[in-house]
Amino acid sequence: MELDRQDVETTVYSLTSDVPADAGADRRKGVRHMTLFRVGSILVDGQRELCLIKNISAGGMKMRAYRSLEVGAELTVELKCGQHVDGTVSWVEGDNVGVAFDKSIDVIDILSHSMEGPRPRMPRVEINCPVVVHIGGKRHEAIGVDVSQGGIKLDVAPRPAINEDIVVTLPGMTPVAGVVKWAEDDFVGVTFNSLMPLSGLVSWLGEQRETLRKAG
Repeated sequence: MELDRQDVETTVYSLTSDVPADAGADRRKGVRHMTLFRVGSILVDGQRELCLIKNISAGGMKMRAYRSLEVGAELTVELKCGQHVDGTVSWVEGDNVGVAFDKSIDVIDILSHSMEGPRPRMPRVEINCPVVVHIGGKRHEAIGVDVSQGGIKLDVAPRPAINEDIVVTLPGMTPVAGVVKWAEDDFVGVTFNSLMPLSGLVSWLGEQRETLRKAG
């Protein structure tokens, strides 16, 4: 059975410098069927271990570790071939571990390497920005929670129905038509009818990052 792209849980990228927090159980956990977290590696006490990166920002990451780690432990993370970032464990909750990087990283650069391959696809990126949506010809204000080439997660009320057509307009971007694929509380997941152009989306994310820097 072919899985809908919205039913796949992937690594989330954030444009902020905050270290990802342990938010507990994901509110969409009940509707996801597959996880495709990015595989990374960490070096602790001279030993290399694999990990699954769940969330990554300029300032740190949330990962699933396969060895016991304690708060305050120093480690080195390999984010891509040849790039190593030193960090410190800031929190531990079960298998989930938060790591604060000693130096900020360039998330856009990491994203560009994540998209290499014969069929490059952009992962989800947290955005937290105002979005205009049109549902049934009516205009509504919403908040974009995360976005990829193939879809977007929105915080919107009133909540549209599953399979309802929707048009999403990110600030400064061309409107994109899609369909609501899942909904829970005030959150909905939208699958775009066609992939957003990769170059345009990467450029837009870079602008959003600069906006965050100026505001911060």
